[in-house]
Amino acid sequence: MRAEERLTPRVIEQIREAVADADGNEVFLVGKAGDDGRVSSVTVGARGTDEAVPVLSPHLEEGDAVIHNHPSGGLRPSNADLAVASRLGNQGIGFYIVDNDLVDIYVVAEPVLPHQVVILDEEELAAGLSPGGALSRVYPLFEERESQIRMLRQVGRAFNNDEICAAEAGTGVGKSLAYLVPAVAWAVRNGERVVVSTNTINLQQQLVEKDIPLAKKVLGEDPKVVLVKGRGNYLCLHRLNEALEEMGLFDERDPELLSIREWARTTETGSRTDLSFYPADETWSRVCSEADTCLGLRCNHREGCFVLKARREASSARILIANHHLLFADLALRLGGSGFDDPAVLPPFRRVIFDEAHNVEKAATSFFSQSFSRFTILRHLGRLYRKRKGRVTGHLPAVLRLLGNTGLARRVPGLIEAVQDRVGELDVAAIRMLGAENALLLDAGSMPDFRDGAGTELGNLSFSIRELCDAFTDVLEKLESTASPGSSEDSPRETIAWDCRVQLARLSGIADMIDRFRLGEAGENDIFWLESLRSGRRGSEEPEKVVRLVITPLEVGPLMREAVFQPLRTAVFTSATLTVAGSFSYWAGRLGLSASDGKEPVFKSFPSPFNYSEHVLLGVPTDAPAPDAPGHREFLGPFLARALLASRGSGLVLFTSYSLLKEMYAAVQPELARAGIRLMKQGDADRARLLDSFRAERSSVLFATDSFWEGVDAPGDTLRMVIMCRLPFRVPSEPVLRARMASIEARGGNPFGELSLPDAVVRMRQGFGRLMRRYDDSGVVLILDPRIVTKHYGSVFLDSLPPARRVIGPAAGVLREVASFFAQKKEGDDGTSPSSRG
Repeated sequence: MRAEERLTPRVIEQIREAVADADGNEVFLVGKAGDDGRVSSVTVGARGTDEAVPVLSPHLEEGDAVIHNHPSGGLRPSNADLAVASRLGNQGIGFYIVDNDLVDIYVVAEPVLPHQVVILDEEELAAGLSPGGALSRVYPLFEERESQIRMLRQVGRAFNNDEICAAEAGTGVGKSLAYLVPAVAWAVRNGERVVVSTNTINLQQQLVEKDIPLAKKVLGEDPKVVLVKGRGNYLCLHRLNEALEEMGLFDERDPELLSIREWARTTETGSRTDLSFYPADETWSRVCSEADTCLGLRCNHREGCFVLKARREASSARILIANHHLLFADLALRLGGSGFDDPAVLPPFRRVIFDEAHNVEKAATSFFSQSFSRFTILRHLGRLYRKRKGRVTGHLPAVLRLLGNTGLARRVPGLIEAVQDRVGELDVAAIRMLGAENALLLDAGSMPDFRDGAGTELGNLSFSIRELCDAFTDVLEKLESTASPGSSEDSPRETIAWDCRVQLARLSGIADMIDRFRLGEAGENDIFWLESLRSGRRGSEEPEKVVRLVITPLEVGPLMREAVFQPLRTAVFTSATLTVAGSFSYWAGRLGLSASDGKEPVFKSFPSPFNYSEHVLLGVPTDAPAPDAPGHREFLGPFLARALLASRGSGLVLFTSYSLLKEMYAAVQPELARAGIRLMKQGDADRARLLDSFRAERSSVLFATDSFWEGVDAPGDTLRMVIMCRLPFRVPSEPVLRARMASIEARGGNPFGELSLPDAVVRMRQGFGRLMRRYDDSGVVLILDPRIVTKHYGSVFLDSLPPARRVIGPAAGVLREVASFFAQKKEGDDGTSPSSRG
């Protein structure tokens, strides 16, 4: 084919000049097609030798054509050319070969011209949520919300303009519809997949069951939507069979396991949520799907695999609902080599919406941390070999049956027992290092002490793991070398060998991590720390203390830039609490979001439509002792009792210390019980059951800490009072927080002002937001920490809260105002139907 059939004369001349500049060597160029289909512009990407040139993917996008010359004049593609052309062709990128004189051209792969983007019409979408629009016709409780329509327009622009957008949407804005309508419209009209990621299961269920069906009705479109769950939510038929065989081997009877077996015969999804009962975590952990035990193509149950079925469903969906952890698992695989054009955990996508985005840093920190404990190692060892009740299970007995009881194989049980002993010794040494502390940051000051105190145990454990891995690998090589072609034993032999190699690879990775601790090899973005955990042993209520060693990223910004900001076309972040005193700088800084990423991020706030000044009273007793001052606990008990009696219960009391929670529970519970008010506390049941009980009993009160500062949705009279016992500063001794504060100080910053304070403000805003969930909700928020008015930073908290009516003064006056507020509201309810606010 003549070169001018695919290249314009100007491009031909430009390529000739580029080849001449490279002294006739190979040149890699990126061509872009003009209106007539010929390449109308080229850019030089790399220069090489007379035999090869690097092909650099960052220069390429769908519809481009890679052009490179063969100095020899022969246009026949080499095997390397074909491999590159195949890889790029799957991304829609063409591959052309030319001679140095630009006379002839050979088209190895045709470029796939990108589809014409259909720009969203903001006015059309906004009309759907306006009076007289589609929403008003399909939703009986419709009310126009100006902030919702403004947010919808902004999200639409983020899709149209390939933007990174942060949208703070106050409670009641209806943010779900504000982002779902443009997301669904874009997915349908442009044939692109959109991922919506949340932090909580509750929001995922709300989106799937309520908000997305409503968005579809507004648009008159019905794209496929799939809720994507992590593999741990699905039953693994292979592991179920293993658990049943083990139960039979030990002549045991596990009613839950037997019930799961019967359910497995009829379930279509294999999802834990579809069980008619909720199995114990210990039982489910024995039968759920795990990456570490997945046999992939070698699994005999592959045809019925529930995880594969779920992934097939997801691959045909236009809208995927996932959680932050699952999304980061997908992005980690893509960064690890899967790329952004092929399936990883999720099907490929380029547009994402993060709801509950105030938790993105926490989710990324959690996912990209590495850790191990004794339980981690024992779990991998147990897949290989374990003894119980005088019987031996795991893969090693099967290996011995297939290979014969050779001396090589007989060494392995002793090596496994050596690892078990060594990890126990490390636990003892690490617990000794922790002393009375629950966690320890291993920084420049403490790392030498840790290496002195536990270095021998670390070295012994690493050596034992590597010795085991080497010996077991030799056994597997012997096993594989003795396989008979076509033998019926080959399938189980391959399956066993595969699973063994997976477990050995995991153990080898742990040994690498152990060596990093032993040698103190912390990178610039690494935090090394350890913590003690308590876990109940099977068959015993006595908690067992073990130590977990962790490496956490100091900053998630570099990971976010590489995984989200740079490769994705649209990223929308939304939450009710992204700002501190009206500024996005804290949240954006923690995620490393800045204009330096090549895209100018857009930051917008959309205020709540709720009338806080009429519906909410904010009280601060100024004579309350400070949390660390004498008399604080003595003040707290009587005040809590009087406040909760004034509200007739219906209260959520938030603590930052579980020990204080238990003390106040004991102090307040008898008086509330005499008034007929049930008091519940965190720890009485799991979170879901506790919240169900709290919502079901209108006058009940819940004492809680930590995670209950957010995600509690109890509208109406179920929750009429929220009490925060102290400003929610995190304990400065927490290893990750301490390391990040030290990093800020080292660069000359202010750790308190840049991290501790804004983090506490966001947590307080979340706590405050538990009260008012609907237009007709009302109630009282009490902050029993005088520092909010006595310290210079208190104004940052107050300026970040909604404009409620405030009463700041002596406790007696605050309680009188609280009693008056509820007395007025008792007869003032207008009885109108509540409006859901997305």
